[in-house]
Amino acid sequence: MRLKTHLSKFIFITTLLTEHHCWRNLPIFNTLKPCLMKPDYIFWAALAAFVLHILEEYSYDWKTWAQKIMKLDVDWTTFFVTNLTVLFFGLCCAEVGWAHPTFSLIFPAWMAVYALWFHIVPYVRSKRKFSPGMITGIFLFLPISIGSFNVAINTGIPTKSLIIAVVCGILLLVFPVFLLKTKKLDFFKP
Repeated sequence: MRLKTHLSKFIFITTLLTEHHCWRNLPIFNTLKPCLMKPDYIFWAALAAFVLHILEEYSYDWKTWAQKIMKLDVDWTTFFVTNLTVLFFGLCCAEVGWAHPTFSLIFPAWMAVYALWFHIVPYVRSKRKFSPGMITGIFLFLPISIGSFNVAINTGIPTKSLIIAVVCGILLLVFPVFLLKTKKLDFFKP
């Protein structure tokens, strides 16, 4: 008897949701509507993807790979400080969300450029030498980045804002490399 009651409730709710569309008038939907309509989750998903990316790079020894393949003068301290800095920047972007999309989209733009420049391109140039971070770069960074910009375009964010976000994402990516390449110059020594 209980199963029949639960089944009839399920059928009633399913019918209500699918056929009559009167679910939009339910008080619970009106309460949830602001949360459901704001896709801020995409920035938090980007941050979670970055955490998994750090784990992948560390697990597969990105430092040694970067030294051999990309000829970067990195150590684990530099790896952790750089990733912590980017992690905090991503946290700021996620917290700001769509309130200031030009700023928040910098992190997804950085993710896409990072996946391409630091993982996919070196993989191809090194004649298919696995790049630590490439798995999360391809399967998390690129889809989340594309999704973020797709949401931005669909919600009417101006093209100028998107371009500024991409340029700033590239600058965010280039800055640590610039620091690595210039840290041994006499001008920057104490």
